[in-house]
Amino acid sequence: MDSIWSIVSIVAVFGIMYAVLIIPQRRKEKKTKEMLGAMNEGDMVTSIGGVYGKVININEDDIIVTTSVESTQIHFKKWAIRNVETPSIEE
Repeated sequence: MDSIWSIVSIVAVFGIMYAVLIIPQRRKEKKTKEMLGAMNEGDMVTSIGGVYGKVININEDDIIVTTSVESTQIHFKKWAIRNVETPSIEE
């Protein structure tokens, strides 16, 4: 009887760890993937390094961002983008 409770408690601990750690991480990854998939030219992005700029070109895994008045172009991998802001269209 003792061994059954040991097995049940171990399974319960793994179940709780799965619910607390893995499920939220998968949700975050899914949300990030959707955000990057919906990114369009003209959107404003922030990189994981803090660079803020406007997307001017999107390739399969790379994007090109222009960042200043001098139109400096920086190439990024999509995974390096932290935040995407779609400009609102004001009428």
